[in-house]
Amino acid sequence: MKEKLTGAQALIRALEHENVDVIFGLPGGCILPAYDPLIESKIRHILVRHEQGAGHMAEGYAHVTGRPGVAMVTSGPAATNLVTPLCDAYMDSIPMVGITGQVPTAAIGTDAFQECDTVGITRSITKHNELVMNAQDLPMVVRQAFYIATTGRPGPTLIDIPKDVLQNEMDWYWPSDDEVRDSLPGYRPNAKGHTKMIKEAARMILAARQPVLYVGGGVLKARAAGVLRELAELTQIPVVTTLMARGAFPDSHPLCLGMPGMHGTATAVTAMQKADLLIALGSRFDDRVTGKVSGFAPDAKIIHVDIDPAEQGKVRRPDVPIVGDCRLVIEEMLKAIKDLLQSGETQADVGPWRSRVSGWREQFPLAYDQSEPGAALKPQFCLEKLRDGAPEGTIVVSGVGQHQMWASQYWNFEEPYTWVNSGGLGTMGFAVPAAIGAKVGRPDKTVWAVDGDGCFQMTAQELVTAALERIPVKIGILNNSYLGMVRQWQEMFYGERFSEVNLSGTLPDFVKWAEAMGCVGIRVDDPQEVEAAIDKANSINDRPVVVDFRVAEDEKVFPMVPSGKSNDDILLHHSQDSRREFLK
Repeated sequence: MKEKLTGAQALIRALEHENVDVIFGLPGGCILPAYDPLIESKIRHILVRHEQGAGHMAEGYAHVTGRPGVAMVTSGPAATNLVTPLCDAYMDSIPMVGITGQVPTAAIGTDAFQECDTVGITRSITKHNELVMNAQDLPMVVRQAFYIATTGRPGPTLIDIPKDVLQNEMDWYWPSDDEVRDSLPGYRPNAKGHTKMIKEAARMILAARQPVLYVGGGVLKARAAGVLRELAELTQIPVVTTLMARGAFPDSHPLCLGMPGMHGTATAVTAMQKADLLIALGSRFDDRVTGKVSGFAPDAKIIHVDIDPAEQGKVRRPDVPIVGDCRLVIEEMLKAIKDLLQSGETQADVGPWRSRVSGWREQFPLAYDQSEPGAALKPQFCLEKLRDGAPEGTIVVSGVGQHQMWASQYWNFEEPYTWVNSGGLGTMGFAVPAAIGAKVGRPDKTVWAVDGDGCFQMTAQELVTAALERIPVKIGILNNSYLGMVRQWQEMFYGERFSEVNLSGTLPDFVKWAEAMGCVGIRVDDPQEVEAAIDKANSINDRPVVVDFRVAEDEKVFPMVPSGKSNDDILLHHSQDSRREFLK
């Protein structure tokens, strides 16, 4: 005889079968039935202060573990508060499962209390979503959601469950892998690249004299950092790692050129511009990397490896398109290159190219004006000290804006899955909840969030969650009293007409706010105080810590490619302007 369960019990049991160990959520009317069986479940529930926080925590957890993060909230405004994290996860290919309550089936379409068309609202920002109308369907719907979120190009899925579906009874079952695949006849992600294309790519790599490995976040999603390093070292091709790929290749490696793009290193940007071959691995030719598309890497042929066929030719037409999982394709590419070399083919001499690139790296390191004694604290200096004082394997999480760019520039990323940020959507308020999720996923790691004062004020209340749940994250606020990146653009491109960017240098008092939320608060005004404050923060592991670095308000991020301009128009720090000709 089959076991009878309520839909709510079936939902929680299905999540247990999917090996979910934590749910980030906030209960409310329509999802309430699901919270009752949760009391007896082995799944940990973390009660957030805002549903957006639940979604970003799920993202942070997924970033560092590779496992799907789960957020569960109620209907209406709770579901709409989850929209931003869902879109963020969709843009950055983060595996995540959202579970939302919905009004009872009989009330759908009546504008009932806290009703909204959650499936309609989230259709364009999820890989898959479904309104469940029958309790009997729940196990299959849960299996489909996790399967779709974690296969192919990862991404968010959503399950919308009416209250009466959670209350109704069903006969428990658990679908097999084959049953799940058979239930999704239109979903067949291709992981194995085309053999002919891979061989053609191998020939092109050996023929190139000025090649660059253009590495995107897909390499991390595919767990391909190891084979990427093998490919780079075999061919001696320089590597650039996009904002989403930081850590996929060690920054200390002699072949690493750092980050390309609008605020990338001069060497990475210029190497791509001068390349005769770009080997794009899990990267999508984002506008922040390409600059003006017509002027991007004008002489380069393109090998484009991506698991999502929709990315092929979307921005730049590839000469060799390869649809497949980056790890599997790179493994086959390595075999093809070795076979060609063993059969007598030789690789073109990349020595002169590497020498040229090394010259750029020596001439154009990251640069800023150091803090003078008694002068304003520099954000770059704070990051250097945070980096140097951090325990090995520290996970860095950032918000969005100037502090995000400085963190990606000045931190040295030696390991994969130690950098968490909002890339595609650029979500302010991401850092604090994402850091909490990352610390839950990797409690053995030190987690530092680098935030701005604007971002911090959007989601700081989640530090109450961290304090109560004993999740000891560390937050470093680069507090310049402005919406810094907006201010930079207004100064450079709007004639210094500063419109609505001053956040106030006096309010709030971040130390008192931190203490009110159960955290340790530390304020730093002088360069001489920086190291002691960081040492103190690193020594505290029983509660969250917030360090308010009061930094220079007018500091700008360089290098910079102005929006709409070619990467050849990159702006450098003033100390390097006289050497611009060296980049040509």
